[in-house]
Amino acid sequence: MFCGSGLNPELTPEGHEMAQAFADAYSKTNWQAVYVSPLQRAVATAEPLCHALNLPMHKRDGLVEIGYGAWEGQSVEKVSQQFHDDYLRWTADPAWNAPTGGESAVTVSRRAIEVVEEIQRRHTDGNVLIVSHKATIRIALCALMGIDVGRFRFRLGCPVGSVSVIEFAEHGPLLQTLANREHQNERLRSLPGT
Repeated sequence: MFCGSGLNPELTPEGHEMAQAFADAYSKTNWQAVYVSPLQRAVATAEPLCHALNLPMHKRDGLVEIGYGAWEGQSVEKVSQQFHDDYLRWTADPAWNAPTGGESAVTVSRRAIEVVEEIQRRHTDGNVLIVSHKATIRIALCALMGIDVGRFRFRLGCPVGSVSVIEFAEHGPLLQTLANREHQNERLRSLPGT
């Protein structure tokens, strides 16, 4: 099912467990700030850590999930039939072809990278946590790493609740960790759809 910025469901019970596991594992990290998508599921993911460390959340619209437009809440099978031509164009090159009434990867990249640039201006040193969504994270990582954002679905696997680490060094962004889930137990890591 396509679940983007047009849907705002609560975090699932398993998602709450993942959020708590993250907070337990990373509460000893010295966080300078926490930036979060304003969608409920992202806010609920950041809450355990922010509560434990008494850190405020900085909500940014640029971190919301990709907008799937008319595809929101629909299965891949239904979308591929009902919006056949748009779906084919999107699967061939989502960088420039948006879901019907939705956002292209280039659009998502621009808004997410604007938030990253704001963070870089405000926090010149230390750790900053960004809590966002699967597609948006993969698109932003592609943009930062110089990977075609149209390949985000096929170049980077970022399961839900995973942690990726980018270091902004002298020569630009350096991917230190991609999609680490060691903080989750085996049951959480094996859930379908993660």
